[in-house]
Amino acid sequence: MHGITTTTKDASAPATLGELKRSGWRSRSVKEELRSNLIAHLREGRELFPGIVGYGETVVPKVVNAILSGHDFILLGLRGQAKTRLLRSLDRFLDAELPAVDGCEINDDPLHPVCAACVRRAAELGDALPIRWIPRSERYHEKLATPDVTIADLIGDVDPIKAATRKLTFADPEVVHFGILPRSNRGIFAVNELPDLSARIQVGLLNLLEEGDIQIRGFPIRMPLDVLLVFSANPEDYTHRGRIITPLRDRIASQILTHYPRTLEEGLAITAQEAWVERAHAPRVTVPRYVREIVEEVAVQARASELVDHGSGVSARLTIALLENTVSNAERRAHAHGSDAAVARVSDVVGASSSITGKVELVYEGEREGPEKVARHLTGKAIKAVFDRTFPDVYAAGAKDDASKTAEADYAPIVSWFQSGSTLDVSDGLADAELEKRLATVPGLARVAETWAKPANAAEHAAAMEFVLEGLHHSSLLAKDELANGRVYRDMFEDMMRGLKSNGGARPPKGKR
Repeated sequence: MHGITTTTKDASAPATLGELKRSGWRSRSVKEELRSNLIAHLREGRELFPGIVGYGETVVPKVVNAILSGHDFILLGLRGQAKTRLLRSLDRFLDAELPAVDGCEINDDPLHPVCAACVRRAAELGDALPIRWIPRSERYHEKLATPDVTIADLIGDVDPIKAATRKLTFADPEVVHFGILPRSNRGIFAVNELPDLSARIQVGLLNLLEEGDIQIRGFPIRMPLDVLLVFSANPEDYTHRGRIITPLRDRIASQILTHYPRTLEEGLAITAQEAWVERAHAPRVTVPRYVREIVEEVAVQARASELVDHGSGVSARLTIALLENTVSNAERRAHAHGSDAAVARVSDVVGASSSITGKVELVYEGEREGPEKVARHLTGKAIKAVFDRTFPDVYAAGAKDDASKTAEADYAPIVSWFQSGSTLDVSDGLADAELEKRLATVPGLARVAETWAKPANAAEHAAAMEFVLEGLHHSSLLAKDELANGRVYRDMFEDMMRGLKSNGGARPPKGKR
């Protein structure tokens, strides 16, 4: 048989080499083990990578092919594309437990030990050699690549203290202090952000990929290792700056490109899965569908914006943090008013800009604008995009079709009210009832919100009405003044005239002064 799934607490589990031999257990390489267990998952129709959304038809098949081929592989993708999460999921294809020589630093195979200490102990003890059972969770190791990583950290080095204590020469294999890679023997070793390893350290990985063994300094110590090597990297580093040395790149058998969510539904599913919004001992916060879409659309707009560095990417962590802060803004309002429930509003997304400013790398033009302005710009474009999908086209008025008649009937009373000189003062701190009361003074606003957003209660109705005003503002039909404690909506033409007056008015033609 190819593995024993009993635990160390089971008295029948082999505890010595002799018992292991009598059990019929046979050795196999880690790549054979992964391949066999993956095939079992495929034939049984089990989910391969739980929690990985949007990769079912793109990335996952390529990862499966790499494992079936026995390949070491690399995931290439911008930040926040679940590369590390996918790599950490690989241990599910390992056996539940694996026997190893008890006390061995590199998890030596009891039937075929390779380290000098285990070879010596096996010769001395024979079938009495003690073994231990390693759970799959302990057989996955990873290292974040940084420029200060050394060969000693990764591969190992000669330990002079061990040599002096045990009175051994430096050429003795037993004086070696193993690095993290040998300690991953018979398991999976992942290097995150591979290009950040210096070139000389990358060279240290070449022999392992090519020959399957490691060498320590200049001493004649050669030790074959059984390990699956997997890597992650940013393709910008990989293709343009060339920070992965060519010989190492050539030895990585499979190179797999990851990507951001390709559809709105995939993005919504990822954010809903990861964001902490179900909170104990807190008001129940309802997040309308259009608010969730706006949160997701902020990342979409950022990835397309000329103000944001596309080579750096926009992580999915932006939408996760933005949704969490949006919910927190609504929760804070509920606590302030002693309410047991709250509805997230568009203004809560605007108020959660701190989740955007630290998660986008800006190009020169963006730096000139400043992070806060860029965050407001991206949020505004997101609101406009979702508004256009949710409500009738505001610019259809004037055309001779049903859509134009609907748009004119919906928005004309609202815009006319502001054109008459009326203004509306609101803030995100207003209680639901007070917000609805103020918004209801605008003719036609309640009907538009109810018709197209279909709110379930008064609080959702108030939030939907606010969304309509924000959508009209970002469609350039209403002006908005941001104040320290709220905001004021007013007529766009009036706002333009105020701007002219504040700049000294129009200058008369020369000769008519």
